[in-house]
Amino acid sequence: MNRRRFLGQFLAGTAAFALAPRLLRAEVAVADDSRRFAQALAREPWLAGWNSVAAESLGPSVATIEGRWPKDLVGTLYRNGPALFDRAGLRYRHWFDGDGMLHAWRFAGGRVEHRARMVATSKYTREQSAGRFLLPAAGTTIPDAVPIRNNDDLNTANTAVIRFGGRLFALWEGGSAIELDPADLRTLGPVTWREDLVAAPFSAHPLLDRDGSLWNFGSLDLLGGSGLLLWHIGADGKTLRTALLPNERRGYLHAFAMTDRHLVFVLTPYRIADRDAAAFFERLQFAPDQPCRIAVVPKDALDAPRWFEAEFGAVYHFADAHERAGEILVQAVRHTDPDDMRSPMAAAMRGERGGGARTELALLRIDPAKGTARWEARGVHGLEFPVFDHRHEAAKPARVFAPLRIEPAASPYFNAVAAIDGGRRRVHRYGADVLAEEHVFVPKPGRRRVGQGWLLGTLLDARRGRSGLAVLDAERIEDGPLAQAWLPHTFPLGFHGWFAAG
Repeated sequence: MNRRRFLGQFLAGTAAFALAPRLLRAEVAVADDSRRFAQALAREPWLAGWNSVAAESLGPSVATIEGRWPKDLVGTLYRNGPALFDRAGLRYRHWFDGDGMLHAWRFAGGRVEHRARMVATSKYTREQSAGRFLLPAAGTTIPDAVPIRNNDDLNTANTAVIRFGGRLFALWEGGSAIELDPADLRTLGPVTWREDLVAAPFSAHPLLDRDGSLWNFGSLDLLGGSGLLLWHIGADGKTLRTALLPNERRGYLHAFAMTDRHLVFVLTPYRIADRDAAAFFERLQFAPDQPCRIAVVPKDALDAPRWFEAEFGAVYHFADAHERAGEILVQAVRHTDPDDMRSPMAAAMRGERGGGARTELALLRIDPAKGTARWEARGVHGLEFPVFDHRHEAAKPARVFAPLRIEPAASPYFNAVAAIDGGRRRVHRYGADVLAEEHVFVPKPGRRRVGQGWLLGTLLDARRGRSGLAVLDAERIEDGPLAQAWLPHTFPLGFHGWFAAG
């Protein structure tokens, strides 16, 4: 795309930066919220997963290992998630609002060490200095909020983390990647991939290609505009290409899928309600009466997308995508309760029980020759945060690993992990009182067969008041953990992780 034309379209789509304080009003936080949550936590220990962290940094601490840690599993598991929900008696109402904390679990010499640090975004440092919430949030009205300059003033860097080109980045949905020191987790600052796109949205779910380059998108809908900003970053960290994917209808997406030849974007339709009275997630109303719009974008022709429609499907996360017999097939976790998807674990944020994830594993079949797309249910329910072995064959579906909830369970959150391979499901259940997060797949060194690896999953043991992680053999997860490493305290649950070997 012509550079001048691209900039003109991008700036037009992001004109809503100046409107952000008005667009980001939501349910009002009141001074009693923190006290009520603390009272509920005393009765329900599992709410520790949504409790504010007590310090700016944790550790380094050596974890207690139960079992035998695999000697070849050497490296660092980085994890990110919202960890600060309360200031001066006010408490956020939406899980996605919390400021991010980055964790590093390091494995070497039969020892497991943990450290964590709040991501020192512009938002966090300003509010830390003021001792109160100052800036608007995606789902909570902050009394006497100050004006913002751009979307990075709102950046919580709380969703995901990647190691790329030897650098470490904390990611959020609507702003810049924030770089951190991989060793001590000090915040180095926001990243500008291209000088004329400072603070442009860079989503929390970039995908690595087989050549080492990185693909990503940024949704302009979150900023009051429309369309998607596409990024292609080389393995050396230099921007290779950008493009603007126009979209004349509203569509929400948090992540995307990728085959060897195509990028696949599934936009969940929504409407905006009460434009002047609520924040993005409060105004957003998913529209089950409308179809999903799906863009299939050739990697070698970013300005030549093909559009498809399928029945409504509300999706945060995708697993693998592959091409076979002329079709593009994408595995995804589809939410069956769109209102619950709008504010996941909203009851827990209030200190209440609520229900668990209302989801199912689904297959999206796209037939370019016929111009059709349709969903197929896979028969597995109550799961989220799917991962897979990225070495999977280009023409075959991948085995999916995901946490899920199995009764009896003391909390409404996940307490097990499953390996899902076609119609076969193998499960390990940690127990009623253990909350299980995303499990990252780690290939075993020197093993080439797809699926040969470990699963690293972080846990919160509510009954014993401890946080930790488990390592399982990915080919035999039903046998349970090979080892677990525990710390004598808890910290909030996170969203996504990244393993760096060595």
